[in-house]
Amino acid sequence: MLARLLSASLRGLEAEAVDVEVDLSRGLPSWSLVGLPDAAVREARDRVRAALLNSNFEFPLRHITVNLAPADKRKDGSHFDLPVAIGLLLASGQIALQAEMALPFLVGELALDGRLNPVSGVLPLAMFAKAQNLSCMIVPRGNAEEAAVVEDLNVLVADTLLEVVAYLSGKKELPMATSLASPAHPADQVPDLKDVRGQQQARRAIEIVAAGGHHLLMSGPPGSGKSMLASRLPSIMPPLTSTQRLAVARIYSIAAEISRSPMASTPPFRSPHHSASDVAMIGGGQTPRPGEVSKSLYGILFLDELPEFKRNVLEVLRQPLESGEVSIARAADTLSFPAEFQLVGAMNPCPCGYLGHPSKPCRCSQAQVQRYVGRISGPLLDRFDLRIHVPPVEHQELTKMQVGESSETVKARVLAARELQYARQGEGVVNARLTPTALEKHAKPDADGAALLTQALSRFGLSARSYHRILKVARTIADLDGEAQVKSAHIAEALQYRGEDA
Repeated sequence: MLARLLSASLRGLEAEAVDVEVDLSRGLPSWSLVGLPDAAVREARDRVRAALLNSNFEFPLRHITVNLAPADKRKDGSHFDLPVAIGLLLASGQIALQAEMALPFLVGELALDGRLNPVSGVLPLAMFAKAQNLSCMIVPRGNAEEAAVVEDLNVLVADTLLEVVAYLSGKKELPMATSLASPAHPADQVPDLKDVRGQQQARRAIEIVAAGGHHLLMSGPPGSGKSMLASRLPSIMPPLTSTQRLAVARIYSIAAEISRSPMASTPPFRSPHHSASDVAMIGGGQTPRPGEVSKSLYGILFLDELPEFKRNVLEVLRQPLESGEVSIARAADTLSFPAEFQLVGAMNPCPCGYLGHPSKPCRCSQAQVQRYVGRISGPLLDRFDLRIHVPPVEHQELTKMQVGESSETVKARVLAARELQYARQGEGVVNARLTPTALEKHAKPDADGAALLTQALSRFGLSARSYHRILKVARTIADLDGEAQVKSAHIAEALQYRGEDA
């Protein structure tokens, strides 16, 4: 007998249709699994056999052929366990569907005792099921909240193989995933900017960064508050839209990340260790998976101790910083992942960290300082819109315990600036993403501002990219001030954030 069920295989961010065909024929008991399965799919044979026997079903002593069609595309993932097991039970006649029931879309990994374990990539699989106009989907309980994100799809929750069989036979109803609620993940709770003492210029810089979607590099001695400022940046950024939340949730689903609640509205904040590889940063692997640049989608990628990262790891950031996506090429396939993020870097001014410190002497030679700073290439350095020095906090600022401006207050100004940008440039288009043509239209400075910018270009030898980034930052400063015209004061402040260039 033959049983056929619809499933899907993940390819990048999308799911592609896969027909799970199970055939039982005469011959010596054996099992053939064909259709380019990966190791996790091939091992389904042992998991399915043990799960059926431990659930009081018979394992068919026939020649079993399981085909995953189309046969010329590679299949990976343990979510095929459940459809293969149900296919075996249907083909062997051990279960029969209740009258007029269409087979639901089945997703789940089987434990040896028949329990359903959660799998990765459930969100794109649920989106595929909806696109196929399927009315019902059954998922493990651990994937319920994630799958319920997709609207107009009945997502049912099962804990064991026996529960799925009872539902298909019409003997039991399964609970809807929409009735399940889980608290927000602790990682979704963002610290408040009011904890920061002093650092008025740095606070102003991250407000500009949040308002215009810019990249930021902070340099300063240890303990000056660079990491503290960066971690509070998401608290003043606009919440993600529903479309953005879905895109971020899909990335985390494929990457099997549990550090973030599905559909959380807070922008992602990723802070990889400086020992991270280029594959971990950009994505890849035998079966390409998203890297840190994609997990930071619409959020912040914070690289602390920036010069300590390997040179090749930093250089792979240059292309996604410009294009907003990353392409991973392999011999068998090429996949693209979104990578529209804001890069925030932090570094010490020298190896010992105390160059320019008002009270602690620096022990580094000039050659050591140059070698340390030279670990960051000029092209990457040029991609930071703002480069600021974060001095040590003065003692009186710490001891007077005066609460700083809260994230809620700063966020109100950021949202007002974003509304001006969207009204002028289109929904979702921030100043950092303006093209040169759009800059000429929306960020043309007045006569005094143009003269100041021309003088700066001549004096400091700024590149064309630096020129455009100064205009973008000045446009954001003008938006925060509620000004339609970019003026000389906005250009002057933007020049202050170019570090040693200006």
